[in-house]
Amino acid sequence: MRLESFEALLDAYRQIWKNRLLISEGTSSEKILKETIKRELLDGNSHPRVRKSKEEKYLSATKRIIESDLTSEEKVSLIKVHLEMVSQLNGDT
Repeated sequence: MRLESFEALLDAYRQIWKNRLLISEGTSSEKILKETIKRELLDGNSHPRVRKSKEEKYLSATKRIIESDLTSEEKVSLIKVHLEMVSQLNGDT
């Protein structure tokens, strides 16, 4: 994916998760987006006793993306990045 595509995807991500502070100073949009999605899938923002599995988080993220007002292209691209990150977390290649 091209660099400008990750900038657009990061903006799309910000539209869905408005309360997330995603600072991009000195870091690439790709890295910020992937690290944020990784943290989301690991449920790192929740207390350990209420954390959900990666699969549950992937499904809820996918549902939220699908139900958003983003374009179809943005939705597919964000879901692909989520899928890539959950595959990495599961050790798939």
